[in-house]
Amino acid sequence: MSYFSRLTDIVTCNLTHLLDNAADPVKEIEQIIAEMKEGLAGANRSVKTATANEQTIQKELQEHQQQIFHWKEAAKNALATGDEAEARNSLVRKQEIEDLMAGLEQQHQAAVATCEHLTTTLHALQARLAEAKRKQLELTEKAGLSETSSQATIETPDEDPTLAPSRSEQIESELAALKRELGQ
Repeated sequence: MSYFSRLTDIVTCNLTHLLDNAADPVKEIEQIIAEMKEGLAGANRSVKTATANEQTIQKELQEHQQQIFHWKEAAKNALATGDEAEARNSLVRKQEIEDLMAGLEQQHQAAVATCEHLTTTLHALQARLAEAKRKQLELTEKAGLSETSSQATIETPDEDPTLAPSRSEQIESELAALKRELGQ
């Protein structure tokens, strides 16, 4: 049986309710965790793709900014040599690139928003998975299963190592702020 049809189902699920209605909660939580891991893997891929898209658009904006500078300089040079027609042509090209950049800037804003949304969803999925793993540990201890078999399942690394450092840095920063607040 599949519990989750969308990533939002994972974020909004009530694990206690799902497990209260299960015939074998230990097996059910294992299946739930497996599905959560699949969802988390997909979310990781989506964040990577969105980040790459945002970076591509950012690079393209920078290239166009350089072209705008080039055409403006070309217009200045043409005017300095007395070629007003060439200066006008250069300014037309500059204006075309500025128009293109306006559209790209909107795309870039949308890409940034998408990336932020997907990252927030990813963090919510990671939190829900951590909750499920705690619940699994609780259930396996309650069922009297061996600690080694439950630990193997619970401590499996699921986070993308490229995303985890920013999360741990955020936690360390928050911990330092709390220490300062408490005067430690």
